[in-house]
Amino acid sequence: MATSIARTCRYVSRHRSCIVPSLCLTLRSTFHCSSTANSGLLFSLNKRGVLKDSFPEDAAQDHLPRLLQSGAQTVYCGFDPTADSLHVGNLLAIIGLLHFRSAGHHVLAVLGGATAQIGDPSGKTNEREPLSADAAEANTRRIRESIHTIFSNHELHFHDGSRKLGTVTVLNNLSWYKDWAVVGFLSEAGRHFRMGTMLSRHSVQSRLKSDVGMSLTEFTYQVFQAYDFHHLNQIYGCKIQLGGTDQLGNLMSGHEFIRKVSGEEVYGLTIPLVTSSVGDKLGKTAGNAVWLNRDKTSPFELYQFFLRQPDASVEEYLKLFTFLPLSEVERLMQQQREDPGKRLAHKRLAAEVTKLVHGKEGLESAKRCTNALYHSSVQALEEMSDEELQELFREAPFHELLFEPGTTVIDACRKVNAIPEGPRGYQMVSEGAVWINHKRTDKPEQVLIPKLQILSNGLTLLRVGKKNFYIIKWLSL
Repeated sequence: MATSIARTCRYVSRHRSCIVPSLCLTLRSTFHCSSTANSGLLFSLNKRGVLKDSFPEDAAQDHLPRLLQSGAQTVYCGFDPTADSLHVGNLLAIIGLLHFRSAGHHVLAVLGGATAQIGDPSGKTNEREPLSADAAEANTRRIRESIHTIFSNHELHFHDGSRKLGTVTVLNNLSWYKDWAVVGFLSEAGRHFRMGTMLSRHSVQSRLKSDVGMSLTEFTYQVFQAYDFHHLNQIYGCKIQLGGTDQLGNLMSGHEFIRKVSGEEVYGLTIPLVTSSVGDKLGKTAGNAVWLNRDKTSPFELYQFFLRQPDASVEEYLKLFTFLPLSEVERLMQQQREDPGKRLAHKRLAAEVTKLVHGKEGLESAKRCTNALYHSSVQALEEMSDEELQELFREAPFHELLFEPGTTVIDACRKVNAIPEGPRGYQMVSEGAVWINHKRTDKPEQVLIPKLQILSNGLTLLRVGKKNFYIIKWLSL
């Protein structure tokens, strides 16, 4: 696996945001008109709902399908490292790149080590908090690792080997900005941008009309994103940019800039924005992010997020977030309609996404945690690692205690400060307010016995009341 990934992944070190340019055309209204597209990748992604719009106007009908069928192309999408992890809102863009790679095209994942320090105003009502160069670099490292993991998981668990995969290159756009001087950059790139056009962008207009306004720093973001596309076009022959619908203005800027500078014809494809059940964009700004890094959102939490999606969303999400054939999606939905209680479609959705993000081991971890928490499985508790228990009970205190023969239930509760001192704590145990490994106990003086109250992995899960958990790791058993 490592050798295979090493052959196909070239890592440099930089980023950007997402998408392309000019007049856009909704894909659903055009692909049925094109015999070239009807058997191609774009038609397939349109049917899944992964692609929303294309531009310039005639791209979806003829030019872009022909370009993709003429040979391996290079496609890019950008991700600004404004946090130390990507989130579910970014995952669909990565999945878009994975579809192109599976079709034999080369993909660039561009991390915005430079542009993250500027801040993309698209969809924002306020300016981002300033991000230092050190923070951007640290975030870039973490996100690069996460992208590498997802592409590796896809190759290992979802690629059938019927077609050679395209290459993956992860870049950091700081690599081509770090040696630029401000005057030189403005002299070369700035002269190709017109103020009227820049001011007309929706992201600019909405902010200019607000009380907070827009800083010069944010206003120039579209210039940097446009230059990124130009740089990738010149160095990597990249002609296709993929990104969210909120990036439309930035994509247009890139298309116009390249057309003025080199005359190259380039294309943009937009993907739908993932929203919550109440219509909010799933992102860290909205405060409801489900992260892709394990230390921020565990495999169990990611699994549960998709398992709990409304019935009305599950078919759409199966098409968007998994690589299941559409015929398999329809079969799952038919089974769900026949027996909704089994929630087979939800479970398959949760399993497929968790395996893509965290691998097979991550999926198994999510299932163990699910069984331990919701099915009171002692066996699942015994099979869980310290890390999994701490992920499952993130708010629960974790204590390492030296095991002494004769330790009782009341002793354990008091050592971890789970109950009040004195008669009140004793009374709580006697009244059955304490649970050990999912089993209620009402005997304060009961001695803890290895393999009963202390599991074979040396752990005890203590619960007081309905929600107060304590994890005890016994030493020297």
